[in-house]
Order: sequence, then structure tokens, then C-alpha cells
Amino acid sequence: MKKRFFVIVPLAAFVILCGYLVVRSGVFGGGICPDCGGVTLLASQATITADTAETTATTGETEGAAPKAADKNVSDKYDFSRFRATHDKLETRVLGALYPEIERTDDPEKFKFQMVVTTNGAGIDNVVLSEFDDRDPKNPQPFQLLGPWLYEAGRDVVTEYTLANGHFALTGRNSFPLGRLNWAIARDVETAADGSQSIVFEAILKDNNGFDAIRLTKTFRIQPGTYQLDCRLQLENLSDAELDTMFSLQGPGGMTQEGERGDMRKVMAAYVSPAKKIDVVKRDNSKLRKAARSGDIDALELKHKAAQMRFVWAATANKYFAAVLRPIPQPEQDDRQDELRVGLAQYYDSDLNARFPSQQAASGFTLKANDVTLAPKGAPGSQRTFDLSLYLGPKDRDLFNKNPVYKELAYFNTIDFHGCCCPTSVIAPLAFGIMTLMKWMYHAMGPLGNYGVVIMILVFFVRLVMHPVTKKSQVSMMKMQKLGPMMEEIKQKYAGNKAEMNKKVMELYRQQGVSPVASFLPMLLQMPVWIALWTAIYTSIELRGAGFLPFWITDLSSPDALIRFKEFTVPLLGWQIDSFNLLPILMGVVMYLQQKLMPHSKAAEQTNPQIAQQQKMMMILMPLMFPFMLYKGPSGVNLYIMSSISAGIVEQIVIRKHLRDKEEEESKGLVAVTKKTGGKVKKKKPKPFFKT
Repeated sequence: MKKRFFVIVPLAAFVILCGYLVVRSGVFGGGICPDCGGVTLLASQATITADTAETTATTGETEGAAPKAADKNVSDKYDFSRFRATHDKLETRVLGALYPEIERTDDPEKFKFQMVVTTNGAGIDNVVLSEFDDRDPKNPQPFQLLGPWLYEAGRDVVTEYTLANGHFALTGRNSFPLGRLNWAIARDVETAADGSQSIVFEAILKDNNGFDAIRLTKTFRIQPGTYQLDCRLQLENLSDAELDTMFSLQGPGGMTQEGERGDMRKVMAAYVSPAKKIDVVKRDNSKLRKAARSGDIDALELKHKAAQMRFVWAATANKYFAAVLRPIPQPEQDDRQDELRVGLAQYYDSDLNARFPSQQAASGFTLKANDVTLAPKGAPGSQRTFDLSLYLGPKDRDLFNKNPVYKELAYFNTIDFHGCCCPTSVIAPLAFGIMTLMKWMYHAMGPLGNYGVVIMILVFFVRLVMHPVTKKSQVSMMKMQKLGPMMEEIKQKYAGNKAEMNKKVMELYRQQGVSPVASFLPMLLQMPVWIALWTAIYTSIELRGAGFLPFWITDLSSPDALIRFKEFTVPLLGWQIDSFNLLPILMGVVMYLQQKLMPHSKAAEQTNPQIAQQQKMMMILMPLMFPFMLYKGPSGVNLYIMSSISAGIVEQIVIRKHLRDKEEEESKGLVAVTKKTGGKVKKKKPKPFFKT
């Protein structure tokens, strides 16, 4: 009994201890560590300890561990088994400026944004754009593009900041949590003669014996008149040993959601081929959420499938704005320009198991540098510099084209065009052309410039240009409907012989001069144009905050909100409704009128009651379905759809009148006067009906 006791008790204690360590490790915490590429950070890998003399941050490697014989990180004086660093004060500083008037300007002396930097990880706490508001109808404030965000690592709740350093390590050793260290302000905010502002942070890592080993210096600089932030990170070896280092840097994150109907935020990475062609890998928040819930690391990959593609930039983006981070190769380091690479995409949500994402859900990415060799102190190569450029602003192709670098590296790929059934390669050029035309029309209107009016004019103009194609399509459809009874007769007569039935149908088409392709081909040709027009209106930054009427549709990028009330959530759908939107309802009414005016073959309906029933169902469902789907859609899109339907009704009336006149002439046995007839009315010769 005693022997069993002495065996069971230690074993049980061991099992309990193991269970405790597993729970503490954060395996069940559900958080994805940004610096670990989507792997949960073990609590024992990095700890913050407080001494009476100083606050230190240390790695969790065993003290006094002997270095490997082949390890280059060897010194008689320095002990690299552990790094230490002194915490400085937790402070913030402000760079840039905001202004009383929130409006876009070309003034080169005004800052495009204001940012708050923090000593914690030497990162960016938040970025607020000075030219755009948050679209709050009651009290509009400057729009916050980026902010800090939280994620869980085991039992710890960690705050992440844009461009904050993550983990730093010697190759093959445990890492030091630079992101949790408060860096020192080496040089406070300074304003240069050209109006630019800069600040410099510094962190010094000591070895296990307390000797200075690594100095890290980070400089932020912004220039008025641009959306660009320059960041320089310098690593300097202060020891007498050659060091192989690796580190991570947090990319832009904490981006504000802009889409009214859904979350359009995403993470992307751009690569360039040897032929200088840019290709972009994208992961939207919905896919990242699924990957985070299932633990699918492969779905978080931002690597390109082709090995020859070289990484050039990565970005986080929402519907209208982007934060594009680009490593800038150093002239003397061209052979090592690929040292900074994009890590896995990140997704943070306080409740991944919920059906809908929480308001705090955020996505991002890290940049990583592996095998960065630092020569001993004083030797060439003892210091390495990494320059980065961060674009923080609207997704505006005209703006991107003005900057040669942005244009060459195709920053316009941050703009999303949903091609639906058409390839993006077709939709994008059309949409960009429509955007350019809309801007030209708006500026051509001068003081009366109104994007709502521009949308309506553009819709009617496109309808006018496409009228011949639409007319041909509707004439062909009318012919097909008139053949309905004859088609039904053939189907019934040859129901048991499909080959013969198809033969008779084709013979009927030839006799009557009808082609089924003629009915659908014109419609297919129009699809890319209408999709491009829709997506241009849906994604154009110019429509964000642009009004149509002073009392209604005051923002074409948001629902029209005729009456506002206290917000409530629609069960099952998760929609948050806070206004009565009249425009989708008017759109449904106009759509119903269009359905009523659509040409229907009464003969076909009488022959086949099923067709009649389907037509009645469509007449009811279509006017209900579209307003339901687009109730929270941007008013600019709804205005476009309603204008298009209204123009279509007018077009149908014109086409139907033309058909009626032609039928009357046909019934009288006359044909239209033409040059060929010598200007004289001639009796019609027997020809196939409606020959085209």
C-alpha cells in the first residue's frame, strides 16, 4: 500500500503540473500571436520581471546555458544566453496635425494626417486623417484610420501597435519581446526647415552579464502634403562577436471598418516578377476568421505560389482606405533586399465562436527579417539599416498615378473591383475609365458639381449608347415569345424523340428568321459595362461623404437615412438598423412598374400555365428581393440602380412603340420607305417574320 502511495502521488502531481503548464501556455486561449506567424505564444517564452533597482525584460532560456561549438555568437566577455533591457517611461508623442475644416486640399504645407506614437515597442498608437471625417451624421470627427488592437496570448492580453517591433533573437535562440519594452526617446519631436516632423526611439539590449550588446534605433518622419510616413530601423552590434540576428516588425493593423453592409477589410501582399509584372495575394477578413477558427495556418499564408516572384509591399485595407507598407532596399544592400519578408496574415477576435465578428475584430500582418548578420563592434557591417515607407490614405488611382513609385508598384491593386461573372481584368479598366469620366463631369459642373446628378446623367448616357444593342435584344425576345405556342406544339408532338424535336425547332427558327443567340448575346455584351459602372460607384472614394440633396441622401457612400432612430439588430441576419431608408423602397416600386411593362406573350401563357405562374412570381419577388438586399447599401448604388431601371422603363416604352408601329405596317402589308424603294411605299413581299 505504501509503495503504491509513493508511486501514485508523485505521478498525479506530475500530471496536474503538466496540465497546469498546458493551460498556462495558451494552447486553448484562441489567440494568434502576430510575431509567431499565427502560432499561440507560450507564456514561458517571454516574461516581464520587476527588480528593485530596475525593470527588466528577459528571455526564458535557462541561465548559464553553454553555447554550441558551431555557434558564431560566441564571446569570451559576452553571455548571449539571455538578453536584458531597461524599461523607460510609457509616453506618447504627436506628429502631424488636424484642422478645423475637414476637407481634401492640395496645400503642400498642411499635414494629411496626425499620428500618435508610443514608447511601447516604439510603435504607432493611432493615425487620424485630417481630410476625411468618420461620417457621423450628428457630430462628424476626423476619421481614425489605424488604432491599437488587443489579442489574447494564453492568459495575457497583449496590445499591438503599428510598426512596433516584435521579437528579436539570435538565430537558434529564444527571443526577446521588444514589443513589450518601453523604448527611450533618443530625440524628441523636431520640425525641420521643410516642415517635416520626426522623432527617434532607442532601445539597448544587454547580455546576461549586463554588458551593452545591441542598440536598436527607430526614426519616424512625416512630411506635410503627403500621405507617406518614413520609418528607419537601425541595428548596431555593440559586442565583440559576430551575431546572426532575426527580428519581426508589426505591420499596419487596427484598421477601422468602413463598409456599411459588410466588412471589406483585407490583408494583401504584392510580388513582382522578373518581367516587372505585379501580382497581389489577398485574404479578406471573412477568410481570415475561418482560418483562425479552424487553426488553418495554410489559409493565413501570404506567400506567392511562384518561386521567382519577389515581395515588394504588403497592406491592410478597408473599403476606401489603405495602409501600404513597403521595404526600401538600401543601395549598398541590393544583394540582400529580400531580407524583409511578409509573415502570415493575422486575425484577432475576442469571440471567434460567435456567429458574427465582434466590433474589436482586427486583421494585420508582420514583416520578418531572418539571418541578419552583424559584424563585431567597429568593423564594417556592424550596423544594418532598414528603411520602410508607409502609405496612409485613400485608395485613389489618380493619387497613385501621380507618384512614380506608387504607379510602378501598382498600389492601385488595393482598390477592389468585384467582377461577379466577369473577370477583373475586364472590369477594372472599364471601372477606372468610368471613375475618370465621373470626376471630369463633376468638375465640369463647376460650383454646381453634384455626384448624384453625375450618376444619373452617366446612367442615361450609357443607356443611350447601349440602346441599339438593347433594342436588338428586346426585338429578338419579342420574336421568341411570339413563337411560344408553336414551340409548345413541337415539344408535345415530338416529346419522345428529342433529336427530331431539336431539328423541328431549328427549322422553325430558320423559317421565322429568329436566333436564340440574338436574344442573349446583346445582354451579355452589356453586362461588363453595367458591372463596371456599378463597381465604380460602389468603390469610388470621391463619393464618400458626397451629398445629393441637403435634406436627403447627404452621403452617397451610406444609406440615404431619411429618418434616424435608435439602433437595433435584426435577428438571424445580424444587421444593425438605425434609420428608415426610403430609396430602396422607391427602387422596389420602380422595379415593379418595370416588370409590369415587360412584354409578355399571352398566347404562351395560355398554352403553358407554368410559364404564367413563373412570371407572376418574378413580378412579386424581384421588387421585394432587391430592396431587401440593398436596404443598407450605399445610396449612390441605389440611386444608380433606380436611375437605370427608370431609364429602362422609358427605353421599353420607346421600343414597344416602335414594335407596335412596325406590326401595324406589317398588318397592312406595307414596308417602310427607304432609299432602295425610291421613296415609294411598296407592298411587303412574303418574308420571314421580323427578319433581322
